[in-house]
Amino acid sequence: MIERALGSSFRDPSGYLFERDGVLLRQIQRCYAPHYDSLMTSGLYTELVDRSLLIPHEEVADTGGEAYRTLQPERVAFVSHPFEWSFSQLQDAALTTLRIARTALRHGMILKDASAYNVQFHRGAPIFIDTLSFEKYEEGAPWVAYRQFCEHFLAPLALMSYRDIRLGQLLRVHIDGIPLDLTRALLPRRAWLSVNLFMHIWLHAGYQRRYRNTSERVRVRPIGKKSLENLIHSLESLVGKLRWRAAGTEWAEYYAGDSYTESGSDDKCEIVARYLDCAKPASIWDLGANTGAFSRLAIERGIPTVAFDVDPACVDRSYREARRAGETRLLPLLLDLTNPSPAFGWAHAERASLIERRSADLVMALALIHHLAISNNVPLVRVADLFAELADRLIVEFVPKCDPKVQQLLANREDVFPDYTREGFEVAFGSRFEIEERTPIRDSERTLYLMRRWSADSKRATSPP
Repeated sequence: MIERALGSSFRDPSGYLFERDGVLLRQIQRCYAPHYDSLMTSGLYTELVDRSLLIPHEEVADTGGEAYRTLQPERVAFVSHPFEWSFSQLQDAALTTLRIARTALRHGMILKDASAYNVQFHRGAPIFIDTLSFEKYEEGAPWVAYRQFCEHFLAPLALMSYRDIRLGQLLRVHIDGIPLDLTRALLPRRAWLSVNLFMHIWLHAGYQRRYRNTSERVRVRPIGKKSLENLIHSLESLVGKLRWRAAGTEWAEYYAGDSYTESGSDDKCEIVARYLDCAKPASIWDLGANTGAFSRLAIERGIPTVAFDVDPACVDRSYREARRAGETRLLPLLLDLTNPSPAFGWAHAERASLIERRSADLVMALALIHHLAISNNVPLVRVADLFAELADRLIVEFVPKCDPKVQQLLANREDVFPDYTREGFEVAFGSRFEIEERTPIRDSERTLYLMRRWSADSKRATSPP
C-alpha cells in the first residue's frame, strides 16, 4: 500500500489530503470531529451538495489514532489556479464562496476559510472542494475569513475591473491573496465612489495598517448573525456589480478575418473532426484555443477538454458561452505557453506546475506554432519536446511563411528563421512524433498533422541497423 501526502494540504491542523494507491483521500483529525459532525447532521452538507456548491464525498474508513474519519471526495478532473481564471470565472468563484458562507450561517455554521484555492471548476461550474472549512457558529464571533475573501477575490476583481485586466496576475505572486494596502494604492480615485468598495478595501486596509506593527491586542466587538448576513450580502452586491469590458487585448482584432476562405474554414473543421474520430482521445488540451471553436468539436464528441489561451478576452468569452450553453466538459483557462505556471508555494511543492498537472491524451495546437517559433523565438524542436511531454497524440497545424498571418508577424522584424519551413517542421517534430497523417487545408498553404509520440520500441524499430 503506497500513501503520498499532497503538497498543497499541510496548513490545516483539522486534516489533510493524501493518495493511497492512486485514490484521493482526506483524513479528518479528531480535533475537528465536533465541526464535521455538525456539518453532516445540520443539513448543511446535504444542501450544499444538492446545490452543487460543495464536492461530495464518501466515508471509507475509521482509522483510529488521530484520524476521526477518512473520506474519499469526488475527484476534480483538472486542478487550476486562480490566476489561470478569466474575470468571469474569478467572479463566479467569489459569488459561490459567498453563497456557501450565507448558507452555512443558516445551518448554524460559519465558513472559516475563503481561499480561492478552495474553489475549482468541475463539470463546467465553480465548486468548493475543502470539506474542512466549516466550523460551528458561535454567537457574536466575527467572520474570520473576511480578510481572506477580500484579498483572494475582491482585491483582484476590483483591480481587473477598475485598472487593468492583467493585474489579476498578481495572484501568481501573492499566493495568500493581493494585499489590501497594495490594492488601495493601485485603484483609481473613481473606485472610491463605490461606498462598499471604500469600506471593504480602503477602510479595511487602513484597519490592517493600524494594527500591523503593534503589540496592542485587537478588541473585536461582538457581531450578531444578522450583521454577518448583511456583511455577506454587501460583498455579494459589490462583487456581482463589478464589470470588465474586453477592449484592446492583443488578439481581439488579430483573429478577426482569419486566413481561411469559408470553404477552407469548413475543410479545417472537417479534418480536425476526422482526426479526433481517428485518435479517440479520452481527454484533450487545446493550446491556443482562442474562443474555443475547435475545443467544441471535441466536447461534441464527449471528450473533456481544457482550452488554454493567452488572451483574457478570448478565455472570458469562451467561459461565458460555455456557462450559457450548460457545457460541462469544457474548461477555458488563461495560459502563456512561453511562461507557463510553475510549481510554487512552500518548498516549490504547495501548488503544482502546468506539466505536473498534465492530464491529456491528446494536445491540439492549431494556428499556434508560428506564434511560438517566430513571435517568441522558440526553436521548433523545443516546441516538439514540450508537446511530447504533455501528451501521446498531437493534432498540429503548420502555417508557412507565405501565409498573411506569418507575414504580419514578420512585418516589423528581420527574418532570422531559415528552418521555419514545412520540411524543417517535419524534421523537428519527427524527432519526437510519428506523423500518421498530413492533410493540406483547402484554399490555403496550411497543413494539418495527426501525430503519435514515438515510443522507445517504435523508434528502435524504425532506426537503420
